[in-house]
Amino acid sequence: MCYTSQNIIFMKYRISLFILLGIFVQSGFSQNAIGIWKNLDDSDVKEKSHIEIYEHNGKLRGKVIKLLPSATITKCDQCTGDKKGKSLVGMDILWDMVKVGNKWENGEILDPKSGKIYSCKIELDGKDKLKVRGFMGVSILGRTQTWYKVK
Repeated sequence: MCYTSQNIIFMKYRISLFILLGIFVQSGFSQNAIGIWKNLDDSDVKEKSHIEIYEHNGKLRGKVIKLLPSATITKCDQCTGDKKGKSLVGMDILWDMVKVGNKWENGEILDPKSGKIYSCKIELDGKDKLKVRGFMGVSILGRTQTWYKVK
């Protein structure tokens, strides 16, 4: 089989087009946890706050940006250190999350109700749900909350 220079150019064009198409499709399907999420209280299942997840120095962090009317805790009275007694609005409650595959791991999360800090991992569940798991030591010793994207 003999290839002319015109056939070779056409084949290179098609290959380049497929590669570019693959990149665009992949970027369209890749999802990101960055954005504003609402969380629900584990006990009464009411929306409590809006949390902004953002990137800082290559890691994800999350801070409370709004308390909703059903929020019963407005300050971190059970916290220790520099967070003790501070308003939850503006407070980072999630930090040092590192991307590992399709998840973010190796970070920590603060439970403002108890003031305790837990290991944390987060994972998207579709484009509008975020599974947030806090745990002590190993992941099976913890609980998962679902946060919902604020539109």
